[in-house]
Amino acid sequence: MSAIEIKATLSLSAVFFLRMLPLFMLLPVLSLTGDSYGASTPQLLGIALGIYGLTQASLQIPLGMLSDRFGRKPIICLGLVIFIIGSLIAATSDSIYGLILGRAVQGAGAIAAAIMALAADLSTEQHRTKVMACIGISIGISFSVAFVLGPLLYNYIDINGLFYLGVCLAILAISILLIIVPSPIKHNENNRGSIDFQSLKSVISDLYLLKLNISIFSSHLILMANFVVIPLSLRDFVQIEPTSHWQVYLGVLFASLFILVPFIGFGERLKKTKVFYTTSIILIIFSQAGLTFFHLDRTTLVLFMILFFGGFNYLEALLPSEVSKVTSVETKGTALGVYSSSQFIGIFIGGVVGGFFHHQFGIASVHFFCLFIGLLWIFTIMYLPYDKNATKKRYEENML
Repeated sequence: MSAIEIKATLSLSAVFFLRMLPLFMLLPVLSLTGDSYGASTPQLLGIALGIYGLTQASLQIPLGMLSDRFGRKPIICLGLVIFIIGSLIAATSDSIYGLILGRAVQGAGAIAAAIMALAADLSTEQHRTKVMACIGISIGISFSVAFVLGPLLYNYIDINGLFYLGVCLAILAISILLIIVPSPIKHNENNRGSIDFQSLKSVISDLYLLKLNISIFSSHLILMANFVVIPLSLRDFVQIEPTSHWQVYLGVLFASLFILVPFIGFGERLKKTKVFYTTSIILIIFSQAGLTFFHLDRTTLVLFMILFFGGFNYLEALLPSEVSKVTSVETKGTALGVYSSSQFIGIFIGGVVGGFFHHQFGIASVHFFCLFIGLLWIFTIMYLPYDKNATKKRYEENML
């Protein structure tokens, strides 16, 4: 990787880390704050937790398209400012409806597509998977760090303090974006007139891109549903205190690198990304089958979590890289917007459905549902064509 690619990778990973950390820190504590808000009910607290994913999904496509038109950095800054406004609304609210509004505005700062498009702009095709892998790893690290810091900081600064901390981290992310992140050598000038909805139609109707979008939707649905119940399994069945959960997550993520790194290396070197793509989905399916029946034992629980994160993190690296490889400069932000919308819809549905199955049928039913989703997922992508060259050629011809 060149010096510019390394600088872009590290700085954009830092921006993503700072953006996701305050959101992840809320996951293990927000449900504990019901008494802090007027008119609060468990259902409304669930809406407050999940509405972020819904507004994220709704606005990824528009902001991704706007990044094609106005440039990546201005749209990323706009999204971070919107996130700051939402955090301030939530931090100063004493009503559950104010909290819901704040969380919705937080999600409206949907910048994932623009960040990934900027990462693609600043990297060559040869190294793009590595760049996306680092960004994906930064998200995984923020997830693990958040599950450590969230409960600890909540004891000292309460839920409002966590929202104010999110404001500070977003300001730091803006500073890194403007000062450290490199700017692309040139930005396409052909989209300065109006947003091209024809490109949106083209992206949505492409079968190979549909395959990638189904994959990111399914993987994040399973992720969110899993983490409705995995912390409970660690606490109630494995008898690990919540203050020690970070040790489990850190160990699992480190061990999963022994799956992730060879998959990335051999997939690129041997030109076998299709094989490792399918294998990663099989690992996730196998992990859900194991967690369905063996979530009561510490060793097997950790083992199947490793398998899950090995497959999941490889897909986190591969999928956005594939989207950026087969689309043109003019449609890259739009395509990544559709991709990110699929991701956040999966997060929203995973949280809602995971909570429903856990409440109605218990922990094992959540993993069994995810097993069903995994099987449906792999049969769907096996049916759809894996002809990324045709997709790439079509976008190249459209540029002529």
